[in-house]
Amino acid sequence: MLAIVVAAGGYVGYVAIRHTRPVTLPVPTGQYAVGRTTFDWTDSTRTDPIAPQAGNPRELSVWLWYPAPPGTTGPRAPYAPGAWSGLHLPGLIGLAETSFGAVRNHALDRVPVAAGQFPVVVLEPGLGFAVPQYTTIAEDLASHGYLVAGVTPTYSANLTVLHGGAVHSSPAGNPSAFDDADLHAGAAQEAGDRLVQVWSADVRFTAGQVAGLGRAGEFAGHVDANHTVYIGHSFGGAAAMQACHDDPRCTGAANLDGTQFGPVVHSGLDRPTLTMASEDSCVTGACQPASVADRSDQATARALLAASTGSTFRYQITGMRHFNFTDYATYYLAGPLRSQLALGSIDGDHGLAITTAYLTVFLEHILRDRPEPLLTNPDPRYPQVKIL
Repeated sequence: MLAIVVAAGGYVGYVAIRHTRPVTLPVPTGQYAVGRTTFDWTDSTRTDPIAPQAGNPRELSVWLWYPAPPGTTGPRAPYAPGAWSGLHLPGLIGLAETSFGAVRNHALDRVPVAAGQFPVVVLEPGLGFAVPQYTTIAEDLASHGYLVAGVTPTYSANLTVLHGGAVHSSPAGNPSAFDDADLHAGAAQEAGDRLVQVWSADVRFTAGQVAGLGRAGEFAGHVDANHTVYIGHSFGGAAAMQACHDDPRCTGAANLDGTQFGPVVHSGLDRPTLTMASEDSCVTGACQPASVADRSDQATARALLAASTGSTFRYQITGMRHFNFTDYATYYLAGPLRSQLALGSIDGDHGLAITTAYLTVFLEHILRDRPEPLLTNPDPRYPQVKIL
């Protein structure tokens, strides 16, 4: 018994040390330095349908990553400042993952924007997640010359921060129906179809607000509002597809491992789309279904493909699971915690490198009309990628 206690104590001590050991996110691969600023924006045209109290306008926290002149220096923007630190898993288990204060990201705090006009990329997280947890993707895209506006969906995220205070999820924003083993049964499907319209409106509102930044202030003249792309992970991927369907400004959309919801499934898209799926996912429509949920995902994806007339790019990534598209892939996670999360066998940094590489070439192709052989040809750097 004493040996067990000593071993357990030693392990807890090791975890506590690893919790504070610095972790550096993958270095952005583009030519620009990266700046970051944040906004709390209110959509006065909408009454929030998922707020606990009725009658209030919809409020959103938006983080904007943007190109800064190469070689720019300045104070680093904290990874998860203030109340955002509550994104850690609750309780003592929070010690089993890297402290946010130990995460070294690369964006600089409110530095000047680079010369030029830059297309708008609106990024939305998965259900329960928040935008800071996608910093690796956002920083890399910004370094390639994009204004990346990350929207945390209020009352759907486990935590967002508005006006400095923490705001948690509501039953309407994160429906209990999504806890069902079969996500696509009855109430869950209906809840998803309703909620995706809220999220779609969030990102379209955000795109409009970013366009407005281009008319005055520090971003005046730097926003290419005629070119907007929506990107999302998981349920955010569904919102990205729906938003592109709903927004005539949309140039294209990318879905990272997201089950599709909403009218777009049957009406389709006439603009380019990219879908990246984890190894055990059926959201591309090409899989061997292992469950009722898989068969539903496959049928939904095939319906969207059949209804769409825009070009489609689809990929399955061996070794990646659902959380590999987030910064969780980079954190230290104690064994018992890691085993409970949807993280695959692929090296975490390499999985994110695959994600950012394909997102970047997709954007270059549809926004800057550049031929990108990576989209259609195998690449020896990324043997895990299966082109569908």
